[in-house]
Amino acid sequence: ARMMWSYQAAASGVRDASRYLAMVAPIDICTSTTAVSGYADRLKDIVLVSVSGATIYPGDVTINSVTPRCAQGTHTGLHFGVVEVTASITIDYPFGRVFSLVGNSALPGFTATVTDQHRVFGT
Repeated sequence: ARMMWSYQAAASGVRDASRYLAMVAPIDICTSTTAVSGYADRLKDIVLVSVSGATIYPGDVTINSVTPRCAQGTHTGLHFGVVEVTASITIDYPFGRVFSLVGNSALPGFTATVTDQHRVFGT
């Protein structure tokens, strides 16, 4: 349950980051392939805030990378920009370090990828 909660927190952060990018980026952001990369640090901060809630349980979520990109969308023949935010996360097993106390190695975490897309509304 704790790991699912951690994954959901990361998914929520990625969703918030893609919404943010869709709202603050210029409407023509997807005409340049490198334009969205300038938002990477801010998007990572948004995801980090979502997964950094205080908890009494040990175990962490590590954000390995946050990558924005454009994915061109079409709807009823119109072309519009779609931004996508992808985060690679590693979630440690709760109490996984306890195994190192009895002579075994700590349980490694697992790595997952979370992705969300939004249409660019722009500024």
